[in-house]
Amino acid sequence: MTRQTISEIKLRRTTSVRVGNVTVGGGSPIVVQSMTMTDTADAEATATQCVQLAEAGSDMVRITVNQDEAAKAVPEIKKRMRDSDCNVPLIGDFHYNGHLLLTRYPETAQALDKYRINPGNVGAGNRRDEQFQTICNIAQTHGKPVRIGVNGGSLNQDLVMAKMQANTDKDLGLTSEEIINECMIISALESTELALNSGLSEEQIIISCKVSRPRDLITIYRALATQTSQPLHLGLTEAGMGLKGLVWSAAAMGTLLSEGIGDTIRVSLTPSPNGDRREEVYAACELLQSLSLRAFAPSVTACPGCGRTTSSTFQELAERIQVYIRSMMPAWKIQYSGVEEMTVAVMGCVVNGPGESKAANIGISLPGTGEEPSCPVFIDGQHTTTLRGSYEELFEAFHQLIDNYIETTYEKKPLVVR
Repeated sequence: MTRQTISEIKLRRTTSVRVGNVTVGGGSPIVVQSMTMTDTADAEATATQCVQLAEAGSDMVRITVNQDEAAKAVPEIKKRMRDSDCNVPLIGDFHYNGHLLLTRYPETAQALDKYRINPGNVGAGNRRDEQFQTICNIAQTHGKPVRIGVNGGSLNQDLVMAKMQANTDKDLGLTSEEIINECMIISALESTELALNSGLSEEQIIISCKVSRPRDLITIYRALATQTSQPLHLGLTEAGMGLKGLVWSAAAMGTLLSEGIGDTIRVSLTPSPNGDRREEVYAACELLQSLSLRAFAPSVTACPGCGRTTSSTFQELAERIQVYIRSMMPAWKIQYSGVEEMTVAVMGCVVNGPGESKAANIGISLPGTGEEPSCPVFIDGQHTTTLRGSYEELFEAFHQLIDNYIETTYEKKPLVVR
């Protein structure tokens, strides 16, 4: 049986941080994160989306905790997730009033598995350090880790203005972008030191420095990785919508990940109206899988199409097989060991079809324009059968072959009695 190549990328060695049942850093697999877009006060809707994101491949899910009603709902959200057998860590995202909400609702502080703190808006002046330390003290009391999440759009303006003035006074010649990037790193490192002085250990701190432009993100994280051993969370603050968001995220995070930088990631896509929030999870999983850093689901190879493939059958079949695999993965990963490493090919003509199909664990080569209307199927490099028929008949027959391959190839996991 053909297996995907194990990654040769050497991850940067970082401190190991335990978040619920997930380990971040310390050489552990890179963790995928996502964030709900429901009203957190609506416990049912938020828990439902948490479960959906987890089933899509998110290892941790973050929710906004921005007001009393949201904070009150957190324990119920956690309960509903656990009642649905969803055990991914639940992260609370705090801005401005996190110190108040966590103090006011200790059951929420206990229910959350990690707190995200933005040092740029935790408070102003002397209150900044005091309120930041309050959150750290609560994290220490409940044994929770924190992510110190610096954002370019909400950076400590006192720090920025001081650096800008120093640049002018000393005629340093730095651009505004260079100053902002430097301030991002300073904010993260100084906040980490403050958290340590507040009683948290290195095993409770994750760092992020998010901006919206790929080149700046790469510059910041390359520098940050040389100055701290804390695990790093990667992501553009606002990647954008659709194609732009996907390309920018891949360009930025793909570069850093290929250099071994990054312990956890989020692809922060702006969804279309009534869009599917799981798309950002699928994108993050595909990014890691493309670099052979992790395997989440069987990968489907399909040719791009050309003048030889004037029929849309192979595109339709490839898309439908991809959707079928994605829909079945929550059940398959519970039942079978290693199924996420399976490779599938749906090809459109004789040029590359047979070769790519042979290279996959299971592949089908559809006829191109003017070719004989038959579809050879290859399993682990061997031609095993030839399919013919309508599009619907091809789909039914091929997905049955996939099901049979999984059932006969991958070891069944022990049944867990709950």
